[in-house]
Amino acid sequence: MLDGIGDMTRAGFGDKGSLMAWQYSEKTKQLFMDAVHGKPGTHLGEIEDPDGIGEHGSIACGDAMRFTFRVKRHDTDPTKDVITDARYLTFGCTSAIAASEALCMLIKEGEYTPIHALSITNEDIVEYLDGLPEQKIHCSVMGAEALEAAVFNWAQRRGVDLAKLGVDIHSDEQEEGRIVCKCFSLSEPYIKRKIKELNLRTIPDITGAIKAGGACMSCHHTPGGLQDVLDEVWSGTGGSELRVLTNPIPPMAPVVDNPIPEPVGGASLSPYQFAKKVEKAFEDYIRPMVQRDGGDVEIIDIKGNLVYCQLGGACANCAAADKTVKMLVERHLKEAVDERIRVIQV
Repeated sequence: MLDGIGDMTRAGFGDKGSLMAWQYSEKTKQLFMDAVHGKPGTHLGEIEDPDGIGEHGSIACGDAMRFTFRVKRHDTDPTKDVITDARYLTFGCTSAIAASEALCMLIKEGEYTPIHALSITNEDIVEYLDGLPEQKIHCSVMGAEALEAAVFNWAQRRGVDLAKLGVDIHSDEQEEGRIVCKCFSLSEPYIKRKIKELNLRTIPDITGAIKAGGACMSCHHTPGGLQDVLDEVWSGTGGSELRVLTNPIPPMAPVVDNPIPEPVGGASLSPYQFAKKVEKAFEDYIRPMVQRDGGDVEIIDIKGNLVYCQLGGACANCAAADKTVKMLVERHLKEAVDERIRVIQV
């Protein structure tokens, strides 16, 4: 799924708001910055010839993760293998990368066997991050799902019968079924499972946890859509525990990609206003973050949706300069100003 994406899989693209807009904890922001800067002890990357590999999400959905781990093999009992290293490649927003890093940290600190690692839940990841915005909970779910897929893969390779051990693993094959949310290609069996596991009671709950219904919203109240799935899952409660929206939002028309570029900054922004927003993003967030590590960055020119910048200080001759431009400068401008922005280092 992520093959051929290269460094783009590691960028923090996808947030509809910036780090300034979302109320991230200091720990979340620090984990993200440490990861994208490649600080020693972080886990961004991929293990060659791993003992377990799992993927979750879709680049088309805006969030995708590949999780790999290596174990120290037990001589006689594979269920006693111990995870010694875990890595991830994540295409997603700030919280997606921070949640992926948190998952690896939890595994490292716990010295888990693969089976024991399954006890890590998305709630554990959120707690490790000192909380996540409600709209970003799906990022923690993505990590837990990728871990589960990787453990399933390890079990197949090591000949471990998880079913006999009473471990309920959900492989992709087990979750094929009718697609309820076409925007994110989420099936009915998967949505029902997550509704039960995460105690999701409303459509906003579902969207916040797994993103289903978060794009065109046409699956909210259509026959067989999210509301019908909710009603079916919780029908045994007699409806007394259901929290139903009294004024459901009517479905919106599906979003259609338009290959013809619109005016930069959208119809409401003039080129001058667009440039001012870029400058503000630099001064309020980008430059302070770069300067914190002894570097600097300045705008050289803005032409259409192209922003030309120059790195200075410690960043000028840094081997990771291209990653700083893509992962920090371009990512933040996409979030704070316009997703069509491209940053070019000069």
